[in-house]
Amino acid sequence: MSKMEKVVRKRNLKQFSEIKENLVFWLSKSPEERISAVEHLRREQHGSGARLQRTARIVQRPSS
Repeated sequence: MSKMEKVVRKRNLKQFSEIKENLVFWLSKSPEERISAVEHLRREQHGSGARLQRTARIVQRPSS
């Protein structure tokens, strides 16, 4: 994985939206880069050998 560049930005707090900034950042990345970032976070949290557990739940809908 490539090194991350350190960047400092000054923002007006009244006009700054962290959610919007994050969205713009991630939309600028390719799907492969986004999946790679999620995989990196998963391995960091759960280890390289761990796999996510599949779960399923059946919900009974009331008949109409």
